[in-house]
Amino acid sequence: MYIVNSYPVAVLLCFVTMICWGSWANTQKLASRSWSFPLFYWDYTLGLILLSLLFGLTLGSSGEAGQSFTDNLASASTSALGSAFIGGVVFNIANLLLVAAIAIAGMSVAFPVGIGLALVIGVLVNYIATPVGNPAILFTGVALVSVAIVLDALAYRKISSASATTKGIVISVAAGMLMGFFFRFVAASMSADFANPEQGLLTPYAAVFVFSIGVFLSSFLFNTWFMYRPVSGEKSTYGDYFRKGTPGLHLTGIAGGVIWCVGMVLSLIASEKAGYAISYGLGQGATMVAAIWGVFIWKEFKGAPGGTNRLLGFMFLFFLAGLSLIIISRII
Repeated sequence: MYIVNSYPVAVLLCFVTMICWGSWANTQKLASRSWSFPLFYWDYTLGLILLSLLFGLTLGSSGEAGQSFTDNLASASTSALGSAFIGGVVFNIANLLLVAAIAIAGMSVAFPVGIGLALVIGVLVNYIATPVGNPAILFTGVALVSVAIVLDALAYRKISSASATTKGIVISVAAGMLMGFFFRFVAASMSADFANPEQGLLTPYAAVFVFSIGVFLSSFLFNTWFMYRPVSGEKSTYGDYFRKGTPGLHLTGIAGGVIWCVGMVLSLIASEKAGYAISYGLGQGATMVAAIWGVFIWKEFKGAPGGTNRLLGFMFLFFLAGLSLIIISRII
């Protein structure tokens, strides 16, 4: 299977992860004009499974290093499979809660609170489990990224008329806490040595595939709830998925899942050289990527009141400084 052999390559893959995790929501934005999020989400989960399977059968099965995708799945222990599966379940409910929080409290509160909390918790939990990198530099970088996320929230607040209800904030916190832990479950299922995987543990490619199965199967519980009890808009039914879904809408949802899954796979195969804390921390810099889409492509800040551009400028500055420290924490 393909294995990353250098830290610079690992960092490059983490940046691609950041781009993917910060960009997949564009597909939902495109589909939302005529397609509710729960219906979009079914295609999104299919994209996860299809792409993870494709990675497993190609990069995960090529070359002489490591263990092939199918052999690894066949020899995996129940505990390893269960850990990766639980990671998918935890991610799924966190992702759906985050979307619900955005609908209630608005992007200006839900996204920074949820993703900001996920970033801090995720880096801390993964560093405790696998301490790779200079902790002082790493957590200073995390702090700077957290400041950037707060600045992003303040900028969104200037253009948002939505009021943050207590319910929305509570859901945002719940989403962030869960989002901060899902990566650890997946990482715990994997062998620390990719070239010579420990008996019973998964390779990154097998771990992502089992993770995607967890996302898909748990959607029959969690996403069905949001279909019939939406936090905003009208309820959706399974019949709507087949009656109203056009090939274009289905492909858009699948593309969203593919984009996110590319980021997940690259984050995991980079983690051996970068460490789980750094790999996850860089990936959650996706907030900056999402902000770039909002500012330059979707023109969300067009006509914003004075001072907004200054906040955005400082936001990008703090993000770049924080991400730079996260990167060099592995070197110093």
